[in-house]
Amino acid sequence: MTRNSLARTLSLGVMAVAASSLLVACGSDDSTATGAPTSTTSAAETTTEASSTTSAAETTTAAPTTSPGEAATAPPEQPQPVPDDFPGPTESQIDDRGTSFLDELKKQGVTPAGNGDIAVSTANYICAAQAQGVAAEEISTFVTANVGVEASAAGTQMSETQAQETAQTYITAAQATYCRP
Repeated sequence: MTRNSLARTLSLGVMAVAASSLLVACGSDDSTATGAPTSTTSAAETTTEASSTTSAAETTTAAPTTSPGEAATAPPEQPQPVPDDFPGPTESQIDDRGTSFLDELKKQGVTPAGNGDIAVSTANYICAAQAQGVAAEEISTFVTANVGVEASAAGTQMSETQAQETAQTYITAAQATYCRP
């Protein structure tokens, strides 16, 4: 058993080193460089006499490269045609329960953001959490957070008290219209 775990550990280590090497190799691609690197070399000589220190510096600069790299001369890539139904349906379908839930929210003075997707997702959470026996306070906290997110998505701001009151409206509306068998 320990032999297998040792082999697994070594394999993971080898894969990590290989991945790191690959990333370093990919990062050192010189095909986009516009000039040769400049190098500076410095040498210092120090004598043992207390009063004299001598230093000499030598600088070498290479001439810039003027021809484009191979990547710059590659032919442009041909774009693929976009499918007729791209990007697919932009709105999700809301079933009858969702419509009833949204209607109840509107009756209570709550206007959900967008087409109501966030509100219906919140109703799904409320029903699932209650079915699993999640504490009412925890459900209220989560729904309050979702109400805040939905308000932000709609471009409005609400106070914490408003968010808590709206969350209670969501919970009551979900229980009355959405959480039925």
